[in-house]
Amino acid sequence: MLSFEETENTEGVDLSSKERKLALTQRAEALGFAHLGVAPIPLELRTRYYEAWIATGQHGTMDWMERNNERRLEPKKLLPEAKSILVFGLNYYQPDPENRRFRISKYALGDDYHNLILKRLQKICRYMREHFSSNQRPYVDTGPLLEKPIAAAAGLGWQGKSTILLNNKSGTWLFLGNIVTDLELPPDAPSKDRCGTCTKCIEACPTRAITAPYKLDARRCIAYLTNEHDGPIPLEFRRAIGDRLFGCEECLDVCPWNRWAQQTREARFAPRELPELRELLRFDEARFRETFQGSPLKRLKLPRFLRNACTVMGNVGNEADIPALQVLAESENAMVAEHATWAINEIRTRSEAG
Repeated sequence: MLSFEETENTEGVDLSSKERKLALTQRAEALGFAHLGVAPIPLELRTRYYEAWIATGQHGTMDWMERNNERRLEPKKLLPEAKSILVFGLNYYQPDPENRRFRISKYALGDDYHNLILKRLQKICRYMREHFSSNQRPYVDTGPLLEKPIAAAAGLGWQGKSTILLNNKSGTWLFLGNIVTDLELPPDAPSKDRCGTCTKCIEACPTRAITAPYKLDARRCIAYLTNEHDGPIPLEFRRAIGDRLFGCEECLDVCPWNRWAQQTREARFAPRELPELRELLRFDEARFRETFQGSPLKRLKLPRFLRNACTVMGNVGNEADIPALQVLAESENAMVAEHATWAINEIRTRSEAG
């Protein structure tokens, strides 16, 4: 068995597949990854469920999920000679910031994880190419891969009743990255489903987006509505959004497997300082870009961000917040103006009710 120091100098050495996997595991750990698993190709990806999910429109306006499904459901078509998929898990858990009138999903509190993980995967790809003469491609939400079922096949966890990947050490708080490679490596055994009779995630969902165990209708999901949905937030869901400015983690927070979660050691995931909710309503394009440079929230763009902020203000605001909302009620953007007007009416209704 090779030590980590020995794996740094393996060029020209004929390693067994087990030794190669060990070298990659140690390298992954050195780069901060908490987990590494290997899934063989071909593999089972809940194909029937995914195709039915798309056919019934439960993906909402995420049209990109309708494209490239031939490759999405057959990873070998991403790299014809591929034999394995390496799956990396990076812990991102941290407590929510205190004394805010709004919540942001933990994964978006700090810097965007995509570039951070991709750069580390690229280092591993370079190592594999130089030391194993293999071909590979890295993916971090950048290609047609069904990350969660692949991660389950690689032994990183199981897809719980919320459809989120659960790990028995890290709970629900894992970023995933993949490397599709022509290197043949010992596969890991798929994880067993350990949800048992628990239904806490289903019961906790504010909009009943988890329609049945292991089934999610994205059109009802607050994470989708505040992150991915382009248009106005449907009236039936606005009050349920509560103080959630970006994303929702109700089904994650209640999961019993999170009792063992440890705070992330990644400094770049630390929460950014943000102004008070009323000040967020005053953001113009320049301040929005400056504040959220390098943040997952930047991809919202200003109109959707203000839409979300108005919705939250409608749920948690008071009379003192109305002047800021009145400015947006005159916005040239019809969606922003409508949400601001809705928020004003909600505040006034609460105020009149005492």
